[in-house]
Amino acid sequence: MKRFRVTLLAVCLLLAWLGYNDLSLKLRNSEPQQLTIIELETQGPSREWLNVSGGYQDLMQAINMSGTIEIDSFLVPLKRTADSPEIGVWFETRDPQIVDVLKTYYFKLNTDAERQKFVQENNDFIFGRRDILGMTADNLIADSNREKLKELLQEMNMTVPDNVTFISEGKEPKYLRGLFFAVVALIGMIKLATGFTSAGHDSQEPVETSET
Repeated sequence: MKRFRVTLLAVCLLLAWLGYNDLSLKLRNSEPQQLTIIELETQGPSREWLNVSGGYQDLMQAINMSGTIEIDSFLVPLKRTADSPEIGVWFETRDPQIVDVLKTYYFKLNTDAERQKFVQENNDFIFGRRDILGMTADNLIADSNREKLKELLQEMNMTVPDNVTFISEGKEPKYLRGLFFAVVALIGMIKLATGFTSAGHDSQEPVETSET
Protein backbone atom coordinates (compact mmCIF):
# COMPACT_ATOMS: atom_id res chain seq x y z
CA MET A 1 0.00 0.00 0.00
CA LYS A 2 2.86 2.36 0.87
CA ARG A 3 4.53 1.70 -2.50
CA PHE A 4 1.27 2.53 -4.28
CA ARG A 5 1.03 5.86 -2.43
CA VAL A 6 4.62 6.75 -3.32
CA THR A 7 3.95 5.94 -6.98
CA LEU A 8 0.74 7.98 -6.98
CA LEU A 9 2.55 10.90 -5.35
CA ALA A 10 5.28 10.76 -8.02
CA VAL A 11 2.67 10.74 -10.80
CA CYS A 12 0.82 13.67 -9.23
CA LEU A 13 4.02 15.70 -8.92
CA LEU A 14 4.91 14.98 -12.56
CA LEU A 15 1.44 16.04 -13.73
CA ALA A 16 1.62 19.15 -11.56
CA TRP A 17 4.98 20.06 -13.12
CA LEU A 18 3.65 19.51 -16.65
CA GLY A 19 0.54 21.52 -15.87
CA TYR A 20 2.61 24.36 -14.40
CA ASN A 21 4.82 24.45 -17.51
CA ASP A 22 1.85 24.67 -19.88
CA LEU A 23 -0.06 27.23 -17.82
CA SER A 24 2.95 29.46 -17.17
CA LEU A 25 3.80 29.28 -20.89
CA LYS A 26 0.28 30.44 -21.72
CA LEU A 27 0.46 33.27 -19.18
CA ARG A 28 3.72 34.49 -20.73
CA ASN A 29 2.24 34.20 -24.22
CA SER A 30 -1.30 35.53 -24.14
CA GLU A 31 -0.68 36.59 -27.75
CA PRO A 32 2.21 36.09 -30.20
CA GLN A 33 5.10 38.53 -30.15
CA GLN A 34 5.10 40.56 -33.36
CA LEU A 35 8.57 41.15 -34.82
CA THR A 36 10.41 41.24 -38.12
CA ILE A 37 13.07 38.73 -39.06
CA ILE A 38 15.72 41.45 -38.66
CA GLU A 39 14.52 42.17 -35.11
CA LEU A 40 14.49 38.46 -34.34
CA GLU A 41 18.06 37.96 -35.56
CA THR A 42 19.48 41.06 -33.87
CA GLN A 43 17.50 41.18 -30.62
CA GLY A 44 16.30 37.61 -30.16
CA PRO A 45 12.81 36.65 -28.97
CA SER A 46 11.48 37.79 -25.59
CA ARG A 47 8.67 35.24 -25.66
CA GLU A 48 8.11 31.75 -27.05
CA TRP A 49 5.07 32.41 -29.28
CA LEU A 50 6.24 34.41 -32.29
CA ASN A 51 4.79 36.00 -35.40
CA VAL A 52 7.77 36.72 -37.65
CA SER A 53 7.29 38.90 -40.72
CA GLY A 54 9.49 39.98 -43.61
CA GLY A 55 11.35 36.71 -44.15
CA TYR A 56 12.04 34.72 -47.30
CA GLN A 57 11.96 30.92 -47.36
CA ASP A 58 14.62 28.94 -49.22
CA LEU A 59 13.21 25.51 -50.03
CA MET A 60 16.37 24.46 -51.86
CA GLN A 61 18.16 24.28 -48.50
CA ALA A 62 15.30 22.59 -46.66
CA ILE A 63 16.09 19.45 -44.65
CA ASN A 64 13.84 16.42 -44.29
CA MET A 65 12.87 16.10 -40.62
CA SER A 66 10.45 13.18 -40.86
CA GLY A 67 12.97 10.40 -40.30
CA THR A 68 10.57 7.97 -41.97
CA ILE A 69 9.55 6.88 -45.45
CA GLU A 70 6.43 9.05 -45.14
CA ILE A 71 7.96 12.51 -45.50
CA ASP A 72 5.70 15.09 -43.86
CA SER A 73 7.94 17.77 -42.33
CA PHE A 74 10.92 19.88 -43.32
CA LEU A 75 13.30 22.27 -41.59
CA VAL A 76 13.43 25.37 -43.80
CA PRO A 77 15.72 28.42 -43.59
CA LEU A 78 14.10 31.84 -43.27
CA LYS A 79 16.29 34.67 -44.62
CA ARG A 80 16.28 38.44 -44.55
CA THR A 81 16.38 38.51 -48.34
CA ALA A 82 15.89 35.82 -50.95
CA ASP A 83 19.60 35.75 -51.84
CA SER A 84 21.06 36.33 -48.37
CA PRO A 85 23.93 33.91 -47.55
CA GLU A 86 23.30 34.24 -43.81
CA ILE A 87 20.73 32.06 -42.03
CA GLY A 88 19.78 32.93 -38.46
CA VAL A 89 16.26 31.49 -38.41
CA TRP A 90 14.93 28.05 -39.33
CA PHE A 91 11.32 26.90 -39.17
CA GLU A 92 9.94 23.38 -38.99
CA THR A 93 6.88 23.06 -41.20
CA ARG A 94 4.31 20.50 -42.28
CA ASP A 95 2.75 22.80 -44.87
CA PRO A 96 1.28 20.49 -47.54
CA GLN A 97 2.34 22.78 -50.38
CA ILE A 98 5.97 22.87 -49.23
CA VAL A 99 6.03 19.10 -48.66
CA ASP A 100 4.52 18.48 -52.12
CA VAL A 101 6.99 20.80 -53.89
CA LEU A 102 10.02 19.26 -52.22
CA LYS A 103 8.85 15.66 -52.72
CA THR A 104 8.28 16.44 -56.40
CA TYR A 105 11.72 18.05 -56.75
CA TYR A 106 13.66 15.26 -55.04
CA PHE A 107 11.69 12.13 -55.93
CA LYS A 108 9.58 12.69 -59.04
CA LEU A 109 12.05 14.47 -61.35
CA ASN A 110 14.74 12.35 -62.96
CA THR A 111 17.20 14.77 -64.54
CA ASP A 112 18.95 18.01 -63.61
CA ALA A 113 17.27 19.71 -66.55
CA GLU A 114 13.83 18.77 -65.22
CA ARG A 115 14.74 20.03 -61.76
CA GLN A 116 16.11 23.30 -63.10
CA LYS A 117 12.94 23.87 -65.13
CA PHE A 118 10.81 23.02 -62.09
CA VAL A 119 12.67 25.57 -59.93
CA GLN A 120 12.26 28.25 -62.60
CA GLU A 121 8.54 27.59 -62.87
CA ASN A 122 8.08 27.69 -59.09
CA ASN A 123 10.71 30.30 -58.26
CA ASP A 124 8.25 32.73 -56.66
CA PHE A 125 7.17 30.09 -54.15
CA ILE A 126 10.47 28.29 -53.58
CA PHE A 127 12.21 31.57 -52.68
CA GLY A 128 9.10 33.54 -51.74
CA ARG A 129 8.16 35.80 -48.84
CA ARG A 130 6.80 33.99 -45.80
CA ASP A 131 5.48 35.13 -42.44
CA ILE A 132 5.85 32.54 -39.68
CA LEU A 133 3.50 32.03 -36.74
CA GLY A 134 4.79 29.42 -34.31
CA MET A 135 6.68 28.66 -31.13
CA THR A 136 10.19 28.29 -29.87
CA ALA A 137 10.31 26.75 -26.39
CA ASP A 138 12.84 27.36 -23.62
CA ASN A 139 12.55 24.17 -21.58
CA LEU A 140 15.24 21.52 -21.13
CA ILE A 141 13.87 19.19 -23.80
CA ALA A 142 13.64 22.01 -26.32
CA ASP A 143 17.19 23.14 -25.54
CA SER A 144 18.41 19.57 -26.12
CA ASN A 145 16.61 19.38 -29.46
CA ARG A 146 17.98 22.80 -30.41
CA GLU A 147 21.54 21.62 -29.86
CA LYS A 148 20.91 18.49 -31.92
CA LEU A 149 19.55 20.59 -34.77
CA LYS A 150 22.62 22.84 -34.61
CA GLU A 151 24.89 19.80 -34.77
CA LEU A 152 22.92 18.44 -37.74
CA LEU A 153 23.33 21.70 -39.66
CA GLN A 154 27.04 21.89 -38.80
CA GLU A 155 27.54 18.32 -40.05
CA MET A 156 26.04 19.50 -43.36
CA ASN A 157 28.73 22.22 -43.50
CA MET A 158 26.28 25.04 -42.84
CA THR A 159 27.28 28.09 -40.84
CA VAL A 160 25.15 28.21 -37.71
CA PRO A 161 25.26 31.33 -35.48
CA ASP A 162 25.17 30.83 -31.72
CA ASN A 163 21.87 32.73 -31.47
CA VAL A 164 20.13 30.72 -34.21
CA THR A 165 16.36 30.48 -33.70
CA PHE A 166 14.28 27.38 -34.47
CA ILE A 167 10.52 27.86 -34.82
CA SER A 168 7.87 25.18 -35.02
CA GLU A 169 5.34 26.62 -37.45
CA GLY A 170 1.69 26.42 -36.37
CA LYS A 171 2.45 25.48 -32.77
CA GLU A 172 0.83 27.52 -29.98
CA PRO A 173 0.54 27.38 -26.17
CA LYS A 174 -1.63 24.51 -24.88
CA TYR A 175 -3.85 26.04 -22.19
CA LEU A 176 -6.42 23.23 -21.89
CA ARG A 177 -3.77 20.51 -21.66
CA GLY A 178 -2.06 22.32 -18.79
CA LEU A 179 -5.37 22.83 -17.02
CA PHE A 180 -6.17 19.13 -17.39
CA PHE A 181 -2.81 18.09 -15.93
CA ALA A 182 -3.22 20.50 -13.02
CA VAL A 183 -6.75 19.29 -12.20
CA VAL A 184 -5.76 15.63 -12.31
CA ALA A 185 -2.73 16.34 -10.10
CA LEU A 186 -4.94 18.19 -7.59
CA ILE A 187 -7.45 15.33 -7.49
CA GLY A 188 -4.63 12.87 -6.90
CA MET A 189 -3.19 14.99 -4.07
CA ILE A 190 -6.60 15.24 -2.41
CA LYS A 191 -7.01 11.48 -2.71
CA LEU A 192 -3.64 10.92 -1.07
CA ALA A 193 -4.39 13.40 1.72
CA THR A 194 -7.75 11.86 2.52
CA GLY A 195 -6.21 8.38 2.39
CA PHE A 196 -3.56 9.34 4.94
CA THR A 197 -6.22 10.93 7.18
CA SER A 198 -8.37 7.81 7.07
CA ALA A 199 -5.37 5.63 7.82
CA GLY A 200 -4.49 7.83 10.79
CA HIS A 201 -7.98 7.58 12.26
CA ASP A 202 -8.02 3.81 11.82
CA SER A 203 -4.71 3.42 13.66
CA GLN A 204 -6.03 5.44 16.62
CA GLU A 205 -9.17 3.32 17.21
CA PRO A 206 -9.01 1.39 20.50
CA VAL A 207 -8.74 -2.34 20.29
CA GLU A 208 -11.63 -4.10 22.02
CA THR A 209 -10.76 -7.07 24.22
CA SER A 210 -13.20 -9.70 25.40
CA GLU A 211 -13.57 -10.47 29.11
CA THR A 212 -13.56 -14.05 30.20
